[in-house]
Amino acid sequence: MSDDDQWYFDTSTGEVTQGKVGNVFHRMGPYPDEATARRALDIAAARNAAADAEDSDD
Repeated sequence: MSDDDQWYFDTSTGEVTQGKVGNVFHRMGPYPDEATARRALDIAAARNAAADAEDSDD
């Protein structure tokens, strides 16, 4: 799958784009589809919560 087929979330604008558009420092992804890219912040929050829980277990 090429980069042009992937979806990205731009944290500075809140926009979802197909392909590497925009500033690399504001781009989250790649995601397999537009719907998943729209959930980028929720996905990141869930991953952070899981990592924090794992850290507190140590």
